[in-house]
Amino acid sequence: QVQLVESGGGLVQAGGSLRLSCAASGRTFTSNGMGWFRQAPGKEREFVAATRWRSGWTYYEYYADSVKGRFTISRDNAKNSVYLQMNSLKPGATAIYYCAASSGSPVETMLMAKEAYHYWGQGTPVTVSS
Repeated sequence: QVQLVESGGGLVQAGGSLRLSCAASGRTFTSNGMGWFRQAPGKEREFVAATRWRSGWTYYEYYADSVKGRFTISRDNAKNSVYLQMNSLKPGATAIYYCAASSGSPVETMLMAKEAYHYWGQGTPVTVSS
């Protein structure tokens, strides 16, 4: 099993930046895919970004079109953590952000689907003011 704890959410003005962190523990060696999702009031949880390991220190990045070029996902192997750097934030980014881990090695085409992830953090809220 894998345990995930998010942090770094808060209130920020439009155009500002935030950096979210996700600390993983447990059997993380079984989780090849790591992702970030968000859920706004009245909406379903949607994909934001994901990573997939290729080797011990190499991974690939995937992004939703709505955040591409402004958000960056990264992974710290030594700290067993994943991060989401969010720049040029818009009011539409207001949501609860969740860190997620797969139970194995999902194919690339499944990384944007929440069904590929078996472990989820508690979520950290992000509010972007106009």
